[in-house]
This record gives sequence, structure tokens and C-alpha cells, in this order.
Amino acid sequence: MEKAADSLLLEFPPVSTETWEEAIAKDLKGADYAKKLIWKTEEGLALKPYYRAEDVRGLEHLADAPDGIRRLEGASSNGNWRIREEIDATDAEQANAAAHYAVGAGAEEIAFCNVAVESSPELGVLLGNLQEISVHFENADAPLLRLLIERLAKRPITSRLSTGFDPLGDLEFAAEVIRIAPPVLVPFTIHGESFEESGATAVEEVGLTIAAGIDFLAEMQARGVEICRAAASIGFSFAIGANFFFQIAKFRAFRILWAQAVESFGEGHAPARAFLHARTSRWNKTVYDPHVNILRATTEAMSAALGGVDAITVAAFDECYKAPDEASRRLARNTQILLKQEGLLSRVADPGAGSYSLEVITDFIAREGWKLMQAIEAEGGYRKARLDGTIARMLEQSLAAREKAVNSRRRTFTGTNNYANPAERALDRIDRERVERNRRGTWGFEQLRLRTERHAAATGKTPRVLLAEFGDAKMRAARSGFAANFFACAGFALLTKRFDTADAIAASDAELIVLCSADAEYAAMAEELIARLKALGRTTPVVVAGNPESAEQLRAAGEADFIHVRSNPIEVLTAWQQRLGIGD
Repeated sequence: MEKAADSLLLEFPPVSTETWEEAIAKDLKGADYAKKLIWKTEEGLALKPYYRAEDVRGLEHLADAPDGIRRLEGASSNGNWRIREEIDATDAEQANAAAHYAVGAGAEEIAFCNVAVESSPELGVLLGNLQEISVHFENADAPLLRLLIERLAKRPITSRLSTGFDPLGDLEFAAEVIRIAPPVLVPFTIHGESFEESGATAVEEVGLTIAAGIDFLAEMQARGVEICRAAASIGFSFAIGANFFFQIAKFRAFRILWAQAVESFGEGHAPARAFLHARTSRWNKTVYDPHVNILRATTEAMSAALGGVDAITVAAFDECYKAPDEASRRLARNTQILLKQEGLLSRVADPGAGSYSLEVITDFIAREGWKLMQAIEAEGGYRKARLDGTIARMLEQSLAAREKAVNSRRRTFTGTNNYANPAERALDRIDRERVERNRRGTWGFEQLRLRTERHAAATGKTPRVLLAEFGDAKMRAARSGFAANFFACAGFALLTKRFDTADAIAASDAELIVLCSADAEYAAMAEELIARLKALGRTTPVVVAGNPESAEQLRAAGEADFIHVRSNPIEVLTAWQQRLGIGD
């Protein structure tokens, strides 16, 4: 068998990088290599179209990875993770019942998010018959932490308990808790998800979270707490963004850096394994075409699983606009069950190890994230950077760039800023408070749609846009497709129709006419159409799909606007809503 394999490999002799590059250059036929094939990411990495073994030689993180890093972290030999389900109930008894139902349906870890526990008996009710699984208290305060420590002293358990308490808010209290808490309780969480939700790139998310963790360790060391004990007292929680490979690399890079950070405190062989929880992002979920959120959450959960996190929360697809029901919760839960039980993603630890491109991305995020942490340390540390607004200003810049990409449609949100269904209605199914609770990337486009819906509800009429195709067959179809996609983002009623004469277009009943053809054919048709509309006593505005050289001539003739790839959809569509009588 080995001889047969060797013979087969001989049929495929090595191909040099130079040979590959020559073949690529030939296929490009003179086109710019960098513009066509290099992906410049928001993190600042210029990703090549392919990678080879030579690209990973000398990468810093590969000196100990993947086996060395897994040994250092004490990770298990498989890639299993726990399915964490959030319980929103505020009453202890109801929350306990909901937790039992979730566990029976496949959840492996429970996170209580809203329940208020004020006494030991209430805590007993909440935790009743949940001793066999891990439980997380997201909204824990100091009194609840004391109740948990008191309960564990009386009733020791072996399953993991954790809370979302931010240890940097009260460092003296944090040191006190670490000294008296049993090892089964992980009392603190450093919330990296707040950075992603505020616009951070993968590099910024990793760098800022590492900086926060180092700040905590340094403060605990200053208070006489052993580093190994301080490191074991915190978990890390992240949001999972949409950039699949960068998210995998983000979690891998963070593990590397946390091991490096803990070792840097120099207390022997301190346990350096980071407990990572990941939750599907809130920022990229949409009110319109909401079932696409299920697909987004699936790819996010996959990247977290492949990145080696310890627990994953897949949020219900409809949580951004209403309280999730059992059907949407079940879909979210089953997404993870399917990935584990049918996709078998939990069978292999670090399955991306050895992928040249993934190793390059991991190394980049680790190196740049460490540099960011060092820059923050040089300026006085994480808490100082947070208090003086340095971090907020950094995130504002990143968020502005991200939102600009969405608003210009360079970043696609399927069903909202691209490929929208103009017939969809959301006004009657949304909870306004939920919709506005978290800052989301598509809110600008959703406001457009909701304005149109409110106008239709008040007047009984949705503005009609006629996409008038004529002339060149290829260009008219391309232009009408672009225009349909553009105006659908505002929820206008669209009609696409082919015409031969200006008279036929003028006779159509629409509030707005969009001409769709080749640049060379616009001038004659537009001038004739505008003249015909005037003769009929109509003031229907005419828009051209494209940005032809004859634009000034067309404006002089009475053309109302031009839409093209450089148009700002939010600004243009808002202006047209106002012109068509749609107000806030």
C-alpha cells in the first residue's frame, strides 16, 4: 500500500511558487494583482490568494504549537465544548424550570441572565437539581458572590460555577473573593464581547482583553494573591464575529497570548489555560429577513468551535427584535447539537492546525494583539486607558469604519442592505425597545424600511418605483438589477418593465421612474421622456441608473438624480423618502 501511495505521489511533482505566480499572471491578463487577489482586511493584514509551507516558516507562535500550546494550557485531547443556554426569567422558580427544560432538550450549561437572588433559600430554589451541570450567573453582584461562596462551603459540588462579575470594578473585593472561594467557583469574567460589539477588530479585541487580564493579574499579585490562583479565578467571554477564518484565529491567538501573559509573571509553571466562552454577535443580526440570522449564527458557532472555545451560546435568531419563543430557542440550541452530533466538530482538537493561511492569520493576530497590549501598558495600563477614554476613542474609530462599510454596502448584510425583499413587513412584529437596545450594523437601513412601513400604514400606499429597461440588453438588465437592489433597501414597491418608447414609459403609473440602460442611450431617452411628462402635466421625477458622462446634460434637461456604486444608499434613499412624502 505504501509503495502504491509513493507511486501515486510521483505523478504529482513539486510545483514552485514562481511557477504558480507565472500561471496567475497569465490568467490575470495584465490586471492588477494586488487589486484582484490581495484581500486587505480591517485588521491591517494583506491576505494573499494562497499560502504554502514557506509562508509559515519562522512564525513565532509555531515554536510551541499546536501540541506545545495544548500541553501548556492543559487542554483536553478533543475539541468538545459545552452548549450554554441563556435563561431570561427573573423569578427563581421559573428560571429553574426553564433551565431544567433546556437541559432536557440538549443544553449542557446554563447561564442565568436576569434572575435576582437575594437570599440563600432563593439560591437553593434556583439551583435545585442542577448540581450535575455547569451554571453561570451573568448578572452577579457582590451579595450573590457571597451567597455562592457560603452555599459551596456547606454543600460542596464538583461541577463548575461561574459569574459575569467584572473584577476590575472592585479590586479589593476581588482579592477577598479569591482567598475564600473554592476552586469550583470561577467568580469573575473579563468581557471581551463588549469590544467586538463596540466595533473592535479581531486584533483590538484580543489585545484589549489581554490587557484587561494582565491588569487584573498585576493588581492581584500586588495584593498578595498567587498568580496561578488569580488566573484560575477568571474566565473570558467573547462575541463571535462574521469573519469566519479570522474568528477561528482570534480564539487560537488569544490562548497563545494568555499562556504567554501568565508565564510572564514568573511564578513557576502557573496554569495558563484560559476558559473561553463565546456568544454569537449581536451587532450583525437583522430585523429584516431574520431567518438569515440562523445562518449567521451557524457559521459563528462553527468558527468558535474550530477555534477551541470551552462554551458557546447561540442566541435565538429573533432576539434582536422580540423576546425569543420556544421555537426560536430550540433552533438555536439545535444548531449546536447538530454541529456536535451530526457535524462531529467536537471530535478533533484544533482542526485548523497546520493550515498555512490560518496559521499566518493566527500569528498576525497574536503579534499585533500583543503589540496593542504593550502600547496600553506603556501608557499606564488597561484601567487608565479605559478611564481616560483612550479605548473608547479607538473603538469609535473602528466602529465608524465598520458602519461606513455597511452603509456604503461594501459590507453585505443579506436581506437588509443587499438582496432585500421589498414586500417584507416587520413593523407589527418588533419590540421597539429591543430593536434599539444594542447598536447593530444594519440599524440605518432598518430605519429606512420602518419609515416606509409607517407611511404605508398611515396612507395605505407604498411608493412605487418603475425600473424602465430599454436599449442595450446586457446593460439594461444589469442596471435594473442594481436599481432594484438599491431601492428595495427602503422597502419601496418595485416594478421592472421593458419599454421601446418614451411615450410608453410616461404613461406608466409610478411615483418614481428609474431609467435602466447603457450610458450612451440615456441622453436621448431622458430628454424625450421628461418632455413627454411635462406635456402630460406630470411631475414624476426621473432617475438614471449609472453615472454617465452626459450627467450634466441630463441634469440640465431635468434629470432628478443618479444612482451608482459610489452613491451613499442611506443618504440617497432618505432624500427620496422625504421627496415622496415619507417622514419620520
